[in-house]
Amino acid sequence: MLFERFSRNFQLRFKNRSSAANILADATKPSLKKESKEQILVFGIPRGGVITGDFFARKLSIPNFDIVLPRKLTHPDNKELAIGAIMEDGTTYLDQKRITDSSISLNYLETEKLEQIAEIKRRKSLYRAHLKQNHALSGATIILVDDGAATGATIIPAARWIRKVCQPRNLIIALPVAPKPTVRLLGRECDSVEAIITPSNFHSVGQYYEDFNPVTDEQVIEILRVRNSASK
Repeated sequence: MLFERFSRNFQLRFKNRSSAANILADATKPSLKKESKEQILVFGIPRGGVITGDFFARKLSIPNFDIVLPRKLTHPDNKELAIGAIMEDGTTYLDQKRITDSSISLNYLETEKLEQIAEIKRRKSLYRAHLKQNHALSGATIILVDDGAATGATIIPAARWIRKVCQPRNLIIALPVAPKPTVRLLGRECDSVEAIITPSNFHSVGQYYEDFNPVTDEQVIEILRVRNSASK
């Protein structure tokens, strides 16, 4: 890959999420050339993936945009460390090796699942008032977009939920950056993975952005509000 050869000499960095989305859209466009834009649905993962997904869809003139709400299941001793992820309906991915190595109890897992489902419901209530759903799009090509992936833990249950609920004809996961093992892991959950940077020396998604400031609920709501207004 061209980007990978350059990255041996210096680390590529995206200016921000919108810049990354524009590059990602250009990279994904050839695989969509035979697709009808009206039969493509882009899903963004809040919060950062909504900015990336929104710009991605606009660059490709894809009118159908929605959000999908997985939540990370966190390690009891390190809330930044994912041991899996869950969707509102209970669709779950668990990193069994990490759970076993850390001797994490079943009781902790069940409590963590309930807490994260409660947070999904809070966000769903907050966001859904500002965006109509597009799940009825039958036989669509669905593109699941995030601003990057470290382990892929959050993306996997989202992809499984999309397969189950939306039954897409084709499911693509599109990411500006993800390490090679994560790309391989995600490849088992979809038809193809589009990733711009796939570094071997990966430490975090943020290291590949000049601007990777946290995204707020208000920013997500504004994107959804503008999209909802435009569709009326």
